[in-house]
Order: sequence, then C-alpha cells, then structure tokens
Amino acid sequence: MTDSIKHIFFDLDHTLWDFDKNSSLAFEMIFEKFEVNLEIGVFLNRYQPINMKYWKLYREEKISKSELRRGRLTEAFTVLGTEFSIEIIDAMSEDYIDFLPLNNYLIDGAAELLEYLRPKYDLHIITNGFREIQNTKLSNAGIKHYFKTITNSEEVGVKKPNPAIFEQAIRVSGAQPDNSMMIGDNYEADILGAEALGLKTICFNYHDEKLPQKNIQVSELKQVKKYL
Repeated sequence: MTDSIKHIFFDLDHTLWDFDKNSSLAFEMIFEKFEVNLEIGVFLNRYQPINMKYWKLYREEKISKSELRRGRLTEAFTVLGTEFSIEIIDAMSEDYIDFLPLNNYLIDGAAELLEYLRPKYDLHIITNGFREIQNTKLSNAGIKHYFKTITNSEEVGVKKPNPAIFEQAIRVSGAQPDNSMMIGDNYEADILGAEALGLKTICFNYHDEKLPQKNIQVSELKQVKKYL
C-alpha cells in the first residue's frame, strides 16, 4: 500500500483536532457569560448526539448553516427543560463560533503522526467545518504548516461525502485517486465518500462504531503508522 500512496488527505474535526474537548471548553465560557444554570457534563451528554444529528442533516443539504447553529442549541436546551429566546440562542451560537478556536487541543498522537508522515507524503485537509474557523483552528493548533492544500466544503459548495469535494481536493493537490488516501473519523462522509472516488482509506474509529471488516480502521492515531 505505501508504495502507491503519495498524497494523504485528512479530515480535521474528531480526526486531528479534538473537537469534543475544545467544544466543551467553549461551552464553559458560554455558560459563564450567559449564566446558564446547567451542569456542563449533563448538557454535553444531551447536546453531542443532537449536534451529530444536525450535522448529518447539514451534510445531506436538508438544513442550512444557520438552521444547524440555531437548531442544535435550541433542541438541547429544550430537552433539558431550559428555554432561551431566539436572540439569546443566536448570540450563544455566534459566541460559540468565536470561542471554539480559542482552545486547540489535538487528538492524542496527531502531531506525532503528522511529523512522521510529512517527509514521506504530501498532506492535505478536506473538511466540512465552517470556513471562517477551520483555518484558524489549524493555525492556532500549530499544524497548518503540515498541509499543502485545504479544501473546505463551503468553498466547494458541497459537503462530504459528495464526490465533488473529493474531486476538487484531488484537482487542487495535483494528486490522483489511485495514489491517494483519506483518513477520517466519519464512516459515511470520509470513508464511503473517498472510496466512491477510488481513494484508499483508513477510518479513525473515534466513535467505536461497528464497521465492515473490509475497512482498515484504527482506534488510536499512532496505529496509522502500521499502514504508512
């Protein structure tokens, strides 16, 4: 496998950038600012699956970015018996986007893996995250210099797993599908999306999901070195 691979495309959130930890810290700031009287752990237990549901709808083009941002907060607070006006929800949502890249913890082993791969491969990012903060995350986390290209769904106009975003990433990188690999945590968006275009894949099974045996999967980023 390693002989044919020359380009490696990474997802960012949940794959390299520790979204859950950084998101939790952002919500701590929001709860303090808006005097939210809920335990942060209780809130996150309800919010995280709701957020995943809204992101799936967003990937499938069923809701807009503003509906994602407003809906996930409104539903999470409603489930917990707490209500805020739309104006407050929108203010929280804006602050969340501002606060999120202020903390930039990486997934364990991410920096070491990038340092290991950079001399051997051209590295790239393909992300569905919001354009206005993804570059900031990369810069603030100190890993932007590892990547030759960054392909963002908002710039392309479609989201993973739509093949058009992978086609654009391949085009701007100068790669070919048969010499490229995608590493990401989301089986539908990252793995199936990339495979549909002919890329090899490694799933960082961050969510400990039951995946088909045919797929290469790792539970820790350091395990990627066995394959590359």
